Amino acid sequence: MSFEIKLPLFEGPFDLLLFFIQRDELDIHDIPINKITKDFLDYLHHLEQLNVEVASEFILVAATLMRIKAKMLLPRPVLDEEGNEVDPREELVRHLLEYKKYKSVVEELANMEHTRSLQESRGNIARELKKLAEGNNVEAELQDIDLYKLLRVFQKVMSRYEYEQSKPKHEVVQYPYSIAKQRQYILDQLVEIPRLSFTQLIEFEPNKIAVIFNFLSILDLLQMRQITMHLGEGFNNFWIERLEEDLVEG
Repeated sequence: MSFEIKLPLFEGPFDLLLFFIQRDELDIHDIPINKITKDFLDYLHHLEQLNVEVASEFILVAATLMRIKAKMLLPRPVLDEEGNEVDPREELVRHLLEYKKYKSVVEELANMEHTRSLQESRGNIARELKKLAEGNNVEAELQDIDLYKLLRVFQKVMSRYEYEQSKPKHEVVQYPYSIAKQRQYILDQLVEIPRLSFTQLIEFEPNKIAVIFNFLSILDLLQMRQITMHLGEGFNNFWIERLEEDLVEG
């Protein structure tokens, strides 16, 4: 059984803050910043759990709320020109009051628009769309095209093409090595040379990629207990041999 969770979507972060204030009957001039920050972040976390993309303005307001909360937890009083302490919430309250004022006006205008649309007779929209289509005559636009405009379009297209061609390209080279292949290669070499030094192995294929794959393959064979290693003294070299148990099994 699956459960579907639906969250209300808000037009913007201030719309969400006003919802919390009205829901909990909070004083907008004395906002409990700890509570409203927690509610705001909880809402964003629910959106992320539902794989809903969180808009940048919501993230910005969340950062602002946490900054205000930090200032109030660790107060470093900021004084104005008259020496009075500035409330960290003052700017947020001012934005909320301004948003609330505009929101009430928008709702009133929306109601007026709805009332006015009811007074229109049905079918006007189709007539207006038809009139707009007649005004945007494609044939008339084609008549205004001249050679200069065509050349400008051609130049833009060519510039874009040259830019795309000049972009750096990364070419992936497929090397003819793998750990499994190099493991078998080393075991085959140990049949011909029972005590094989790492420097000899490098001389067989003196390129960096082969050396890396061979070294990793040696570590793999050591872990699989198919070979043993003897360390040299005085210089950076070592020798490998197949284990006797491996020879018996082979």
